[in-house]
Amino acid sequence: MTLFVGTSGWQYKDWRDVLYPAGVPVRLWLEEYAARFATVEINNAFYRLPSRETFEGWRERTPPDFVVAVKASRYLTHIKRLREPEEPVHRLMNHAAGLGDRLGPVLLQLPPTLRADPGLLDDCLGCFPAGTRVAVEPRHDSWWTPAVREVLERRGAALCWADVLARPVAPLWRTTDWGYVRFHSGRARRRPHYGRQSLLTWTRRIADTWADDHEVYAYFNNDPDAAAVLDAVVFARVATAAGLTVTRTPRGLPPVPTRTARARTP
Repeated sequence: MTLFVGTSGWQYKDWRDVLYPAGVPVRLWLEEYAARFATVEINNAFYRLPSRETFEGWRERTPPDFVVAVKASRYLTHIKRLREPEEPVHRLMNHAAGLGDRLGPVLLQLPPTLRADPGLLDDCLGCFPAGTRVAVEPRHDSWWTPAVREVLERRGAALCWADVLARPVAPLWRTTDWGYVRFHSGRARRRPHYGRQSLLTWTRRIADTWADDHEVYAYFNNDPDAAAVLDAVVFARVATAAGLTVTRTPRGLPPVPTRTARARTP
């Protein structure tokens, strides 16, 4: 198995002096990030879909082995609530096509108030071009039904395994031959960091679910205090020690600045 480990976004001020040296300007942070990680989840596309030219620029600025996951626009998931998906899906994929071979999975994060509707989900997934990897992150408990699982399996879409406070918030279904995991918030002593034992537990879940020739994408969304960066590094080390093949992560990171850690400590 290949485990792609990265973060949700790359432009966070807390990451200066941790991932980004002080002398590196913000306009070069993507290049710096891509030299240290092999994948990123673009979550700002949720708030405002970037132009195709912006996606093309990101392709030009990253190395050939770099993989970009794209969080779908909230227009599709939160405003349209998956209804009439043809136009928003087409627009999303037309813009994201600017990434070329850098394009990885597309994430559909559903609103927490959106109740299960297998037919609606099926129609939406059917609008994506053949071969598109789509991960779905429902956030209402009504989605955990056999009918929903059947739609995901038939469409070859992955159920996103989401973690909040070091616990899975969804059933750990494997619905296709690749996986997608999101780490939202750990419960280590300095939150929102994750503890090593929690990351080891997730490593075992992944290793027990997917075979050697499969791919799993894992992104850390707990960005305060550079927790996402530091936890991604620890997770990669734990997974490597467990025998998994893991994409590159940073080496030799400095500790989080004391003033930042103190400000965030509960």
